[in-house]
Amino acid sequence: MPNGQYQVLSPWAEADPIPFRGINPPVGDLAGKKIGLLRNSKRGAEPTLQVLENRLKGKYPTAGFSWFANLKPNERAVDHDRDEFEKWLKEVDAVVGAIGD
Repeated sequence: MPNGQYQVLSPWAEADPIPFRGINPPVGDLAGKKIGLLRNSKRGAEPTLQVLENRLKGKYPTAGFSWFANLKPNERAVDHDRDEFEKWLKEVDAVVGAIGD
């Protein structure tokens, strides 16, 4: 710029207009609860969740499990399967996610 002047720009991006809702309270005892197992397309995600499911079944025999697979790399499930994903979320009491690199 002429005369030694500078234009100052802010490094901050616009904030997301949707406020955070916070983390849900802990589920507590998993007996009788339905646990959602969310995996991505990476090869380690499914075996990791399978081990977790088997261990939880041993500790909480009355717990149920429901799987949801997000198989589109680098995309959120909610972006391409919103209705199915939201329906699945309503059916579970808690969710464990795995990204298996």
